[in-house]
Amino acid sequence: MASTVLVVTALEDVTADLVIHALNEREVPVVRVDPAHIGADLAFGFRLGEDDPVWAGRLTTPSREVDVREVAAVYYRRPTPYTARFGHLPRQQQVFCEAEARHGLGGVLNALRMATYVNHPHAVARADFKPAQLQRFAVLGLRVPPTLITNDADTARKFAADHGRVVCKTFRGLPRSEDGHTGAIWTQRVDPDSFDESLTVTAHLFQAEVPKRADVRITVVGHRVFAQQIITPDRALDWRRGDWDELSHSSIAVPAPIEAALHAYLESFGLVFGCFDFALTGDGDDPDDWWAIECNPNGQWGWLPEAAHIAEAFADILSNNVRKETPGDGDAR
Repeated sequence: MASTVLVVTALEDVTADLVIHALNEREVPVVRVDPAHIGADLAFGFRLGEDDPVWAGRLTTPSREVDVREVAAVYYRRPTPYTARFGHLPRQQQVFCEAEARHGLGGVLNALRMATYVNHPHAVARADFKPAQLQRFAVLGLRVPPTLITNDADTARKFAADHGRVVCKTFRGLPRSEDGHTGAIWTQRVDPDSFDESLTVTAHLFQAEVPKRADVRITVVGHRVFAQQIITPDRALDWRRGDWDELSHSSIAVPAPIEAALHAYLESFGLVFGCFDFALTGDGDDPDDWWAIECNPNGQWGWLPEAAHIAEAFADILSNNVRKETPGDGDAR
């Protein structure tokens, strides 16, 4: 049985820090790696042979070294994009080096046969499309706001006429600008009179506005469920756009049918963990009060009041298959 947990993320990642702290408290060996550091700060050599059908070899950083066969679990968080590593190169070389690193180093790190992944990046990629998320919610019996995906102005106007107040959401966040800054486009109400031929340029996501009383963020880690009701001082349409220090949090019980659907959702995508967002129209006792909005398969949770307990839930899963050190065991970092 292997003995090390590999944490794949950027070096400055507060959420990952919480999980690493929980693992350190259990004296579980941890190696933290950011694949974008490939070069002098990240070296590796992996071998596969006729007599050894499993990848073997060492991964070395300035402070840690691990044999990949010793990796019992992988916490795949948010590594730095390879573009940051190769951005100084001419365009053709940049694209080539990114692809080689992703398929070479990343290919091995994503194919550790004996490791438990939380979550596997391939599963995250499959579950990262909102159309698939919304359809899966509906199939599992969760309430989903009437939704339209279109690039046609007439279709959008008809949808608004049928449903009254309509909101627009993005499928993805804004990419980094040329100066390295990021931004966000929050959920916002839209006026159908403003719809014109500019909608044809790309896809748009419209939903009927849910008359919510509050929002709920549900963090599911394995079999454990952590649910927080979130209320903004001004009842904002999108609670993420304001001052997070002003948010009102309170624990809330999740109805059994909702919880069962969330576990089924994660299992269907091959996920161990996910952050679910719901709009709440009542006090929460009735499953019909709960409207499924989205699931982030690699979401943030370090800001939640129960973050320490969530970190312990991660540590439970990641350390489950870790070999306990006994006298005479070799050093595994």
